[in-house]
Amino acid sequence: MTTEFDDIRPYHDDELPAMLKATVNDVELHSAIASWIAPGLNRKAPWLIRPLVKLALKWQFRGVRRVDDFQPRLRRFVKRILDKSVSDLEVRGLDKLDPNTAYLFVSNHRDIVMDPAMVNWALYHAGFQTVRIAIGDNLLSKPFASHLMRLNKSFIVRRAVKGVKAKWRAAQTLSRYIHHCITVDNANVWIAQREGRAKDGYDRTNPAVINMFSLSKPDDREFGDYIRELNIVPVCISYELDPLDLAKARELYAQQQKGGYRKRAHEDIQSIARGMTGWKGRVQLTFGNVLDGDYASDEAVAEAIDEQVHHLYRVFETNEWAYTTLAGDSPEPANAEVEQLARRVGSARDTLKPYLLRQYANAVRMKQGQAPLAATLPGEDSAQPGTQ
Repeated sequence: MTTEFDDIRPYHDDELPAMLKATVNDVELHSAIASWIAPGLNRKAPWLIRPLVKLALKWQFRGVRRVDDFQPRLRRFVKRILDKSVSDLEVRGLDKLDPNTAYLFVSNHRDIVMDPAMVNWALYHAGFQTVRIAIGDNLLSKPFASHLMRLNKSFIVRRAVKGVKAKWRAAQTLSRYIHHCITVDNANVWIAQREGRAKDGYDRTNPAVINMFSLSKPDDREFGDYIRELNIVPVCISYELDPLDLAKARELYAQQQKGGYRKRAHEDIQSIARGMTGWKGRVQLTFGNVLDGDYASDEAVAEAIDEQVHHLYRVFETNEWAYTTLAGDSPEPANAEVEQLARRVGSARDTLKPYLLRQYANAVRMKQGQAPLAATLPGEDSAQPGTQ
């Protein structure tokens, strides 16, 4: 077995007991969970809540000896999350795929954890193997986070490396690993179509991601042939409500109006928690067709992915309401989710409202094949098609 990928790959069965023990005993993990489930008690009596968290973790993962033992425990947790935060999860397109074939699922990206979690949920219940998940090392600043992700079949995308040569080597290793997963291990892989979530609600594939896929291509192989070998399947996930829409609006406003956004300590962990537990309404998860064209460039592959994602995206009433509101009308909310969005917009600062509305309205533009809307401040004109 190759050791080339040891620093980025998921943990193997023989590594699981030691890593799981270290994770369950990690005091920072106890503190993070306690601050999530009982913030008041964690501030007033951490000596009480944190040992209880440790006992609960030991009970939850008792008897786990293999990766295949670990994931079923998480599935019960995911089911509870879905039951409390999603009114309906509709899955489409898996009937066109083969459970015995390995695919590279390239997905639009709205939520750090729930996007791949719902893909795994759908695959498992349809008789497919679950995915190996690409996750950036920016989310793994704590040892317990890295252990948990790699125990759950995640592999690491090294973004924090310094220097051009080091970045190039890291990208080549990642490329070889993904190719190895598909062609040697016959293992499904999930990766986002771009670095970071689409905070403006408009899904676009970064050609640099496709370029990374092909870095391991031998010189004597045709580009299109190598891409087809990866069995790339576009995946589109559509949320009726985004629990993090206001946080994304704040970040976009700071980036565009102030020149940058500085994350608070542990903000990524807090975003993960809110994204998991916040109400999403209806969610549609659609698997597209395997890319089988004779592609000549990274851009051509990115365009093919975008074409499917935009076509498959489901426009909800929340999207239509935001689109109409930005156009200057004041439509009546069509359902409870639209009412909830209207309340969020109504209570947001004026400077944030266009950024919040744009996240939902851009789905309509995307579906219509139009360019995304630019966020405008009060008194300014909205961007017209093709201006951004």
